[in-house]
Parts: sequence; C-alpha cells; structure tokens
Amino acid sequence: MDLVRHLRYFLVVAEELHFGHAAIRLGMAQPPLSQRIKRLEEELGVPLFDRSARQVRLTEAGRLLLGESREIVARVERLRELARHGDGGVLKIGVPPDLAASVIAALVAGFRAANPDVRLVPAEIWTAHQVSALAEGTIDVGLVRHPVAAPGLDFGQVLVQPQGVLLAGDDPLAEAGEVHLTELAGRELLMPPKEGEPGWHAETLAECRRHGYVPAQVHQGAGLGLVLAGQAVAFGPKADVPGLAWRPLLGSPIACRVSTAWRAATGTRKDWVAEFSAVAVRTLKESAGMTDEGAAPARRISRRPGMLA
Repeated sequence: MDLVRHLRYFLVVAEELHFGHAAIRLGMAQPPLSQRIKRLEEELGVPLFDRSARQVRLTEAGRLLLGESREIVARVERLRELARHGDGGVLKIGVPPDLAASVIAALVAGFRAANPDVRLVPAEIWTAHQVSALAEGTIDVGLVRHPVAAPGLDFGQVLVQPQGVLLAGDDPLAEAGEVHLTELAGRELLMPPKEGEPGWHAETLAECRRHGYVPAQVHQGAGLGLVLAGQAVAFGPKADVPGLAWRPLLGSPIACRVSTAWRAATGTRKDWVAEFSAVAVRTLKESAGMTDEGAAPARRISRRPGMLA
C-alpha cells in the first residue's frame, strides 16, 4: 500500500467530512475513495471515521492521526522537491492543452522575469484533471475553465474571452460578417473532452440550444483536423490558421471564463503561486485579449435570422 498517497486521501476526507465532496476534490469517484480509506483503516487497525451518523466524523484515532498525517505528507513533498531540484525552486503549473503555445511561452517568460531563480514547469492538463492534480499535489497552481465544481480550491481573478466560430476555409459562412448560432444548424461541433472540461462542455451546449443550435454530433478533442476537413466547426478565440476561417458570433453568446486555481500553500511557494496568478492575469489580457469578468460587456440576446422586431 502506498501509505503517503492513502494519507493524502485521508486528509482530504478529514477536511471535507463528506466522502462525496472529497471525491470531487480528488477528481475520482466516491466508491474507490471509500475503499482506499477502508484499506488505510485496515492497515492501521483502527477506524478513522464514524460513518454511523448523517455527518461523517473523525474518531478519536482519526483526530490523533490528522496532525501526524499533515506533517508526514508535507515532509515527503519537501523531500521530493529537494531531491528533484536541489537548491533551486520549481513551480508546477497546469494549463489547458488547447492553450496557444505563444500564450504558454509568454506565461513562462513573464514569471521568469519576476522570479529568475524559480523554474516554471507547465503540464498540459484539462480542468477536471487539474482539480485532481491540485488535490494530490502533482501541480501547485492551474489555469482552469469555469464553471468548476471543486470545494477546497482558491481562485484568482476571473477573465472572460468571447468565442467566435472556426470554420473550414471553403464553408459558405466563411465569408459572413457575423454568424448567428442558428446558421450552424446541421453542422457537427468539435469541443474539448467532456471528462476534462465538464463545466465548459455543459454550459456551452446549453447556450447553443438556447440560441437555436443543436449540433448534429459533438466530437471531442483538442486538434482542429475535423474542422480543417470541413466535418465540424469549433468555438474559440480569434485565430489565423491556414485553411480555416474565424468569424465572430452575433450577440457574443459563447464566452470562455478562465482563472488560476490553487490549494492553500505555505512559505515561499505561497508567494510563487501569487506571483504566477498575477502574471497569468497580465499575460491573458495582453496575449489572449481577455478582459475582467466584471468589465466584460453583457451578452446580448440576439434574434434569430428572419425574426420580426
């Protein structure tokens, strides 16, 4: 049994006192989490939680183990960091796999300018997987899409980026000024994986239905091959991609909301996370054209083509 990993699970359940909420934080299903806690209890020979009441409670043994577990996990993480990086510092970040390479490069450069002795290590991970990685300590801070269901996380400033539609260059709509969602009728849609971006997936499809567009089929992935082949369309920020046309959506009904996310950090790592969050806001505004959520123009409810005023 990986004792340290099981202690991490124990700490999350002890903080939430709810197996369902703890499972969400860890990015896993509730039954496997319950099984791992039971395995830990069997290994230690004592019950750690009282499950008889409506609310999960720590037993006396669980309360005694809580402080020791935090110390053990913190020491192991510190040992791993020292072994891997010597005297230097490292900040592990998660970014969406479909984030433009130029934006990732700007994030790294901006953080390095303020923290030359700290190495930024990006990992391309979808939002749901970032939530799990943050809970397990695999990454220190992430760049996530909202809405995010993740109790126990802190979030930075939320930025908004209106989305247009990416079409094959020979699509009849490629010459349009603005595209109404209803004009996409009959077309298939390419989106990020549902399991990786469940909140964005559900919110975007709901907005499509509200404005009269029900995709003939929803494909999942990060590449634009299906769009280039004319088999699907995709939503995204303004982009200049050979073979593709980008057009704004009438009424700006689709928007992407992004922020940094992290768990409580201590010492210098807390400062690094705060610095990265500040750099991310500046970079996403300058390199990706995002705006503050409160300053973004309200979405207009646009009429469908042919609808009387």
